[in-house]
Amino acid sequence: MGEQFIYEFGDGKAAGNAGMKALLGGKGANLAEMAGPALRLPVPPGFTISTQVCTEYYKLGGKLPDAIEPGMRAAVAEIERLTGTRFGDAERPLLLSVRSGARVSMPGMMDTVLNLGLNERTCEALARESGDARFAWDSYRRFVHMYGDVVLGLKPEGARDRDPFELILERKKEEVGIGAHGADTALTAEHLRDLVARYKAEIKARLGLDFPDDPWQQLLGGVRAVFSSWNGARAVEYRKIYHYPDDWGTAVTVMAMVFGNLGEESGTGVAFTRDANTGARHVFADYLQNAQGEDVVAGIRNPGPLARADRQPGDPPSLEELQPAAYAELMQVFTRLEGHYKDMQDVEFTVQRGKLWILQTRTGKRSARAMVKIACDMVSEGLIDRDTALARLEPGKLDELLHPTIDADAAEKAGQRPIARGVGASPGGASGRVVFSADDAAAWHGRGEAVILVRAETSPEDIHGMKASEGILTARGGMTSHAAVVGRGMGKCCVVGCSQISINYEREQFVAGAVVVKKGDVISIDGTRGDVYLGTAPLKAARLDDDFATVMRWSDEVRRLGVRTNADTPTDAAVARGFGAEGIGLCRTEHMFFSPERILAVREMILADDEAGRRHALAKILPMQRGDFDAIFSAMAGLPVTVRLLDPPLHEFVPHEAAEIRHVAEVLGKPVEAVEQRLTALHESNPMLGHRGCRLAVTFPEIYEVQVRAIAEACLDVRARGIDARPEIMIPIVGLARELETMRALTLRILAEVAAARGATLDLPVGTMIELPRACITADKIAAHADFFSFGTNDLTQTTMGISRDDAASFLPEYVARGLLPRDPFVAIDRDGVGALMRLAVDKGRATHPKLKIGICGEHGGEPSSVAFCHELGLDYVSCSPFRVPIARLAAAQAALARKA
Repeated sequence: MGEQFIYEFGDGKAAGNAGMKALLGGKGANLAEMAGPALRLPVPPGFTISTQVCTEYYKLGGKLPDAIEPGMRAAVAEIERLTGTRFGDAERPLLLSVRSGARVSMPGMMDTVLNLGLNERTCEALARESGDARFAWDSYRRFVHMYGDVVLGLKPEGARDRDPFELILERKKEEVGIGAHGADTALTAEHLRDLVARYKAEIKARLGLDFPDDPWQQLLGGVRAVFSSWNGARAVEYRKIYHYPDDWGTAVTVMAMVFGNLGEESGTGVAFTRDANTGARHVFADYLQNAQGEDVVAGIRNPGPLARADRQPGDPPSLEELQPAAYAELMQVFTRLEGHYKDMQDVEFTVQRGKLWILQTRTGKRSARAMVKIACDMVSEGLIDRDTALARLEPGKLDELLHPTIDADAAEKAGQRPIARGVGASPGGASGRVVFSADDAAAWHGRGEAVILVRAETSPEDIHGMKASEGILTARGGMTSHAAVVGRGMGKCCVVGCSQISINYEREQFVAGAVVVKKGDVISIDGTRGDVYLGTAPLKAARLDDDFATVMRWSDEVRRLGVRTNADTPTDAAVARGFGAEGIGLCRTEHMFFSPERILAVREMILADDEAGRRHALAKILPMQRGDFDAIFSAMAGLPVTVRLLDPPLHEFVPHEAAEIRHVAEVLGKPVEAVEQRLTALHESNPMLGHRGCRLAVTFPEIYEVQVRAIAEACLDVRARGIDARPEIMIPIVGLARELETMRALTLRILAEVAAARGATLDLPVGTMIELPRACITADKIAAHADFFSFGTNDLTQTTMGISRDDAASFLPEYVARGLLPRDPFVAIDRDGVGALMRLAVDKGRATHPKLKIGICGEHGGEPSSVAFCHELGLDYVSCSPFRVPIARLAAAQAALARKA
């Protein structure tokens, strides 16, 4: 641990700055920046305990280092000096908040404690000083609830159980005649005093503990709890989702409390300096009068807007109407923060009796559409340049823009009208079966069901269910509630604040008007409009706007890597070309064989007794393949199309059920027994490593001869129509240089025959997939017979790691969870193993053939970190599925910028 581990801020001074996020966390670093000389904003004084202490805390088995308490006492003394209060004092008590802060935003995933320092004596002092006993006892009640949960661990016993403190609160409301769901503000000081006593009694009864009255015991307990929350279940799950390292740790920020629940002239809010849903240059905010910050984020009350102009019928008053001076100052703060950080900011603030305080700023999470628009707008505004805009985009989020949304007009025409409407908080459309708990969402998702998670409001404990859901629907909350913020961050369709639905968890149903929707019923939600439909609503294609086109143009200006697509049909090829694909890097010929009218001819070829029989069946397949290639070459006019010759083992094309075997035997005029004997002969114990790819062509060369002939004839047919066809022929599963030498000779012979018969010239590139470790190790020899290499990283990962991707799901997640692997190697390239072999193949291949073209056509070709690795290796192109082409284009641009930096 470094010599300095506590960093103070306040009164225009700060020991840290925004560049120290790794040490101070995002919250601590930005508070120091705002409080310090660069901005001098109204930030309550405080201090941050560094992430190094978190690391030491875990090394010491959950114990704070000895030097921490003396350092904290000195830092608290400075807060006392700046505020004129004293921690634990019975006259002018200082109250503190204790908050987490990792280097990246993890909204709601770790713990916070507010109003720390209250006991009977300091509560009475707070009542006298504020002149508001109700406020003091409300703060104490909130503190006991939060501390009992976060620090002492009094939580619901089961996943479906209610918060014990909430149950006590509801019973109290019923006793005083305001109903279990009545407003907290209707409770008097005496009611709240009684709740404090009941909360403490519940802690004693359930945990056998007395609630701590010593403020320093409270503070040390709060700090320990925040450090412990770094390894809490929801934080671990969140890091797993976003691939954040476990060893980062969290900082802890301790600040003087300011109070939004100090009467009608006070309040609290969360604001985005631009619309986080659309990206429009318009403040996007929620404000709650007479409330504390957790009320906004938790979504337990529906908030009002900041500006008078944004107020809708039924909304609470806006901040502009309630506190015009604070509103004007806040808008100036937003302008300064955006100008300083040069990005859209997510700002938490409190108004205490008319005085504005800024409690946090961070880069705001946003939808994919907003991400693209904000980047383009900020370049137009001169805040940032093109390269900065590209570097801050998240390639994976572009996927949200490429998929369909609900077609409200088509639904209306079909008589399908919304049963309820809330606030569209994260765009897109989603349909699924209704579930009411995060555990059910995860379990049903695991069974292959699409689900919509329906909650009154979500909490951080719901993170695993939110991840598993197609969409999220909440009855309460606003645009900055937990559900909205996390939903946008995950790219999940989300509707919040849908007060038109009434949820009954016990009956597992919700009611919308006269419609009762039960667990397991299908609903659809529109995260743009906020509509909720019963049943599956119709969808419409995604609309890509000018901002998206601008980002793609910028990416193409910057990137070095080419981007192709994996496509087997003209439709896929056209879609990919529309997304900017520069060719096809993998056209799988076997996918063309499975249609009903073709599979019989393929089976006739497989079941033939001799070469003559096989050639007779292949003669039927030739025109089919030629037609397929003709259509694909035409769709990709002027661009390369890499055609992989037959790869799978033959057993994948044969029947397995008795009835199907009898049908095939009857159609082909063969005895059932003969068909069964042939099927038995084709059986392999490990077909993935068996008779497949070029090995088939060594034993049955006529298969590849017919495929090459189909490619050659289609190429000449298309060229004859004035279309520039550019096929490339790829040989799969090559592990020996002699294999490729043999297959190349076969290919060139057939090309020469077709060219001679047509009186034309055919000079098509012939290359190979590199998908075996031996091919990587002997790439220098293989390259002597290749015009290009294309890494088949799906099989290369299997053969390098000795893991079947079809069976890996039963254990690979545990490897990732335990840190044995940083990522699933079938999702992101294993750089140390598979990546090392790829680097070897590149070096050795180009040592033999300096101008050897090299690409990648496995699923990794559309995964951003793998694209960056391909750039690093010096590959010429990546190839991926059509809908990942824009992601690969952006990732390739970011890789080029990173290398330039």
